[in-house]
Amino acid sequence: MTANPPQTPLDSPNPLDRANQKGDRKSVVAAGVLFGLGFSGFFDGVVLHQILQWHHMLTSAGYADTTVAGLKLNTLADGLFHVVTYAFTLSGLVVLWRALERGNLAWSSKVFGGALLIGAGTFDVVEGIIDHHILGIHHVKSGPNELAWDLGFLSLGATLAILGWLLLRAGQQQPTYK
Repeated sequence: MTANPPQTPLDSPNPLDRANQKGDRKSVVAAGVLFGLGFSGFFDGVVLHQILQWHHMLTSAGYADTTVAGLKLNTLADGLFHVVTYAFTLSGLVVLWRALERGNLAWSSKVFGGALLIGAGTFDVVEGIIDHHILGIHHVKSGPNELAWDLGFLSLGATLAILGWLLLRAGQQQPTYK
């Protein structure tokens, strides 16, 4: 019986083993940020808009969700919002897929996780500033403490982005192949 010679990363059937040998992490970061943008948007839309029903896209813009017409318009706006978050998520998948096909994806869970948190935090900060403060089309939770909820949302986003940056930096210090 003949023993098989040990496989090198480039001989491995696992595409991540082959990819790690080449060392490109830009696609990991790009995919992670896009997934983070999409996932955070989905969380906002599903949890805050649909499950808790704290707000819809246009509830503070004169289209109350207490009328059929207002609810229809808000549901349409929520749907368009979900199309955008779906596009972010799908784009992240495409970036990751193409990098795997090229064989130049240097995988790092820390880099990917950090980029995911950066994307999620960025989504929260940008969406919070634009929709809650500049346009005022909705608030996290309308009512007597809406500013506190809105500022809390911004703080959460900033915290996620900072933690993501720290995790990404820690992952970049690791060798591309172990």
